[in-house]
Amino acid sequence: VQHGWLTFGRVRPAHLNTVIYGWISMTGVGVATWLWARLLKTRLRGKGLLLASVGLWNVGMVIGTIGILVGYSRAIEWVEMPLLAFAFIVPAMAMVTAAFILTLRERRVHHLFISVWYTGAAMLWGPFLVIAFLLPIYSGVPESTANWWYAHNILGLWITPIALAAAYYLIPKVIGRPVYSYHLSYLGFWTLALFYNWAGAHHLVGGPVPQWTTTVSIVFSMMMIIPVVVVAVNHHLTVVGHFKKVIYSPTLRFVVFGAMSYTAVSLQGSFQSLRAWQEITHFTQYTIAHSHLGVYAFATMILFGATYYIMPRVMEWEWESPRLVSIHFWTTGLGIGIYITALFIGGVIQGLQLLDPDVAFLQIVEDLKPWFWVRSIGGTLMTIGHFVFAYLLYRIIMRKGAPQTGPTYFRPAPEDMFGTRQTKPAPTIDEQPGL
Repeated sequence: VQHGWLTFGRVRPAHLNTVIYGWISMTGVGVATWLWARLLKTRLRGKGLLLASVGLWNVGMVIGTIGILVGYSRAIEWVEMPLLAFAFIVPAMAMVTAAFILTLRERRVHHLFISVWYTGAAMLWGPFLVIAFLLPIYSGVPESTANWWYAHNILGLWITPIALAAAYYLIPKVIGRPVYSYHLSYLGFWTLALFYNWAGAHHLVGGPVPQWTTTVSIVFSMMMIIPVVVVAVNHHLTVVGHFKKVIYSPTLRFVVFGAMSYTAVSLQGSFQSLRAWQEITHFTQYTIAHSHLGVYAFATMILFGATYYIMPRVMEWEWESPRLVSIHFWTTGLGIGIYITALFIGGVIQGLQLLDPDVAFLQIVEDLKPWFWVRSIGGTLMTIGHFVFAYLLYRIIMRKGAPQTGPTYFRPAPEDMFGTRQTKPAPTIDEQPGL
């Protein structure tokens, strides 16, 4: 009993909620805040609201994480934290939205870059999703349906727009050319807004819900191929002729990795919604791999890249060690690749065995062990990368190391490849974005 906080039923949801509401949401808001002011060419308004939101959000995360570990989980996937935690997090989200609206009113641009559309939409959709699901109006089967509506949309309409906003800004900015097509970017935005909202219920195939609900969800899940392909084509054609810059730029390497993962996880999610495929993969390690492909390989890798771009401009200091940045990329990139590959393969084998009445359940558990060992190798590599990243963040925040006169690249870049940027002074808010 005294070690109950170390059991899987508590550690797993504590980890999940900390990643979603702590790491990705808070880092995403930080990246979005920087992009918002830069692309609107104005200074942030509502700074007091933003500072207050930081405090409230962190208090909510501490309460929520400890609450789950000591046994006060709500047992609702992706919202396991006690309601007291959300009593701090929801007002924090509302404060961020209010600050964004105040800044938008004072913008000094007429044309709104596509990153503004994605970021602004996330700041409206995110708080609405959390508030709508926390209302005490669900019970029984409707609660399960609402749960998957929420769980899918907190990824697709909160995390995804912020990550895509960063990708749409950073890829053109780093390579020095405009987005290939503004029309495609708007098509991708509106089809994401239209189709993703309906996709979550496909996780309830075979459950005690009306069949038309899951059928509609499957249809819209397949329709998500449209925005995914649109975004993939737009990013690819933007980078055409500039792929060699990935060799040099940490930001570009992380963001391109994340953008490619977005294509992979979204297409996989569409086909995973089909009943024939779910019959094999439902309730297996395959779905765990799918979630990590989206939350980590897509969103987290893009946020890493955005951090490598933004922090030198905020701190007026460069990253200390290209070697450590490279270690961070390869340990996290290879780590998540090994992790999801092991669970994809192991999950399919697990699903096929579960359908075979001649295979004992304990035999399935034994057969999964080698894939769990491989997953552990991937997770260990990712953990090493996280410690390296934390060390690099500490060094740049404390302005440690010798000052540098230019950006940090993996290797010396030709003078005409990226242009120049002095570490001091930091770029002004009037710096032309990647338009």
